[in-house]
Amino acid sequence: MKQSPLFGAADILLPDFHTVDGTKWSAVACDQYTSQPDYWQAADELVGGAPSTLRLMLPEAWLDESEARTPGIHAAMRDCLDRVLISHPDSMILLERTLADGSIRRGLVGLIDLESYDYTKGASSLIRATEETVPERIPARMTIRRDALIELPHVMLLIDDREKTVIEPLFAGVSAPDAYDYDLMQQSGHIRGWFLPAEAQKRTQKALKALVTSRAMAARYGQKGLAPLLFAVGDGNHSLAAAKACWEEIKAGLTPKEAAVHPARCALAEVVNLYDESLIFEPIYRVVFGVQPDAFLADLTAYTAALEGTMPAQTLTCRAGDEVTTVTVPRPVSALAVGTVQQFLNEYVKAHPGVSVDYIHGADTAAALAQKLGTVAVLFDGMKKEELFATVISDGALPRKTFSMGHAQDKRFYCEARRIR
Repeated sequence: MKQSPLFGAADILLPDFHTVDGTKWSAVACDQYTSQPDYWQAADELVGGAPSTLRLMLPEAWLDESEARTPGIHAAMRDCLDRVLISHPDSMILLERTLADGSIRRGLVGLIDLESYDYTKGASSLIRATEETVPERIPARMTIRRDALIELPHVMLLIDDREKTVIEPLFAGVSAPDAYDYDLMQQSGHIRGWFLPAEAQKRTQKALKALVTSRAMAARYGQKGLAPLLFAVGDGNHSLAAAKACWEEIKAGLTPKEAAVHPARCALAEVVNLYDESLIFEPIYRVVFGVQPDAFLADLTAYTAALEGTMPAQTLTCRAGDEVTTVTVPRPVSALAVGTVQQFLNEYVKAHPGVSVDYIHGADTAAALAQKLGTVAVLFDGMKKEELFATVISDGALPRKTFSMGHAQDKRFYCEARRIR
C-alpha cells in the first residue's frame, strides 16, 4: 500500500468479469431506497446465488437488523476473498458512469488517508464532511466494518476543479475498458473502468496538489490564509465516518510505525469533479410519518412565523395525500430552507413519540409516500452546487441531508473492494 496525504494507489480487488456477471455483482449504495424494501427484494431475487456486493453490505432498509445480519456479511466476505476477488496492486481506476438518463459522470477511484479526514463541524482538515454527521448512525455501520476483511466504497468525494485539470484530461486517448464494462441492475445505467498507468497516477497527484496551494485557495474563495480543502464528501459521509471511528479504535493499540502502514488507516473512494456536467444538486426532501397532517402543518406554520432571522424569505411546499399547502418563512434564521425544516423537525420528533422522518430523493417519490395515511412530505428549493465549497469553508458542515447528487438509481454502486485487515 502506497500512502499519500492527498490520494494514492491501492491494491484493488475485483472479480473476473469474464466469469462473474457484473450486473449481479454491483448493488447500489446501502443508504438508498430505505422506505422502499420492494427495491431490495427485487435486487435479492435478481442476484440469487450469484457473487454480489449485495451480500457484502447491509441495506439501511434493514439497519435495525445489523447485529443479526453481520455474521453472514462477514462470512460472505471470506467466501469472496477465497473464490471471487482478484488483487490488482498499486491501482487507481478511471471510470465512466452512464446514468439512467444517458448523461455521463466521470470519476477516479483511489485511496485516501483517514488521518486527513475530520467530520466534525468547523474542521479544517484536507477532507471534510459537507453535512452534519449524526453520531447515532455510526455504531451500526461500525458493527459491520469492525471485523470486516474488506471494504467496498460508496463514498464519493468532490473536488472544486472549475478548470477541469484533474480527471477530465485522463480520458484523452483511452481505449477499451480493462477494469470493467457492464450494465447496472434495475435500469441504473452502465459503468466502464480503466486501470490508470503509473505515470498518469503521478500527474493526477500533482494536479490535485495544485488545487490546494495557498494561491489557488485564495483565488477561488477570495480570502488568504485558508486551510486547504481538497475533498468535500458528496456521498457516503456516514460510511466514511464509521471507517474513521474504526480506525481510531485500531490505532489506539498500535505503535506509530504500525499505524503508518496499517490498511485500515486508509479508505477507497471515488473522486468526482464538482463541475462535471452530469452532476446536478437536488434537494433531499423530508417525509414525516405518524402525524396528524393538520396539526403538523399548524405547528410548522407557527414555528416559521415566529422566526426572527435576517435571511431572505423561503417557501415550503407540504403534501398530505392530494392536499398541497404552501408555508412561507418570512424571516429565516438558516440561509437554506432545508436548515429551517430540519431545525423544526429535530424538535418536533423529540416532542412527538412515534413520529419518524425519512430523507427522500425525488419530488415524485416524496409525493407518492405522502399518500399514506398520517404522512406529510415537505419540499423546498435546493442549494446551487457552486456554493458548496465556499459554504463548507465559511460555515462548516451543512444541515443533515442538505442535497443529493442525482436520483437514487444514479448513486454509486459497489464494485471495487480492498482488504482492511
